[in-house]
Amino acid sequence: MELSVAALAGNLLAPTILFFILGLIAAFARSDLSIPEGAAKIMSIYLLLAIGFKGGAAVAKSGVDGQLLAALGAGMVLSFVLPFVAYALLRSLTNLDVLNAAAVAGHYGSISIVTFVTAVSLLEARAIPSEGYLVAVAAVMEVPAIMSALWIAARSGGGAAVDSALLRHILGNGSIVLLIGSFVIGALTGEAGLKDLHPFIVVPFTGVLALFLLDMGLSAGRSLMENRKDISGGLLVFGCVMPVIGSLFGLALAAMVGLSTGGTFLLMVLSASASYIAVPAAMRLALPKAKPGIYLSLALGVTFPFNLTLGMPLYFALANWV
Repeated sequence: MELSVAALAGNLLAPTILFFILGLIAAFARSDLSIPEGAAKIMSIYLLLAIGFKGGAAVAKSGVDGQLLAALGAGMVLSFVLPFVAYALLRSLTNLDVLNAAAVAGHYGSISIVTFVTAVSLLEARAIPSEGYLVAVAAVMEVPAIMSALWIAARSGGGAAVDSALLRHILGNGSIVLLIGSFVIGALTGEAGLKDLHPFIVVPFTGVLALFLLDMGLSAGRSLMENRKDISGGLLVFGCVMPVIGSLFGLALAAMVGLSTGGTFLLMVLSASASYIAVPAAMRLALPKAKPGIYLSLALGVTFPFNLTLGMPLYFALANWV
């Protein structure tokens, strides 16, 4: 456990994390610094393509086995269960009504792919191996959490319904399509494909991630400032406590599956993160009366910074200890 302080210091001094902190500071200082929306979209596409392809190439090298299937099952279980845990915690810590509590809870069973990409980058920088197929686990953790949230809302009279249009919207989400698609292409082309694309998806990866996290810092800070009246003390506590609870669920299932230290860390990060892309879009369709200022600011403005700065060193220390 002596690793925790060193990991925290090393994580905070990583260039990618420092650029995120710079974005937060610029937002809080009301700077006019900004990243063009089109550039941010291109960087997002690049990161998803790169991480998916590298994960698929890793699977091609190691092969498909029972552990991969067990990890996929663990990811689906986590995504389904965690919204119920989050909902119970929200009802005890805050005064949120059922509809908004259900909407927030759905974000905490789904995942933040940027948090996952950052975690992978930190492992690679330290030459710590992990299971490449966890990219696929990340992809399957998007949908069950949304279903759980809508079930909670419908059971409580929130009027949410799962129809074909919503399912198409969820499954057709660009992030999921690109992540799964690039993973499959990486698995099909293997080491040869990775060698061909190495100058594109490996060499510039950390630099693109640093610039993207600068934009995320700006977005997180500005979202938090714009919606600070909706974020109570109880919600702030929830936004920092729920990730730790989620990570412990991930730790338990990672131990059951038999993941490596790096793989355990990544599953904990997935379990601790909160979606601010796929789930908000689904909630706007299915629960239009829920307040985006609450669920989006909480996921992006509270949990995302917590995980990047304090959470990931804690999760790695626990994974390394176990």
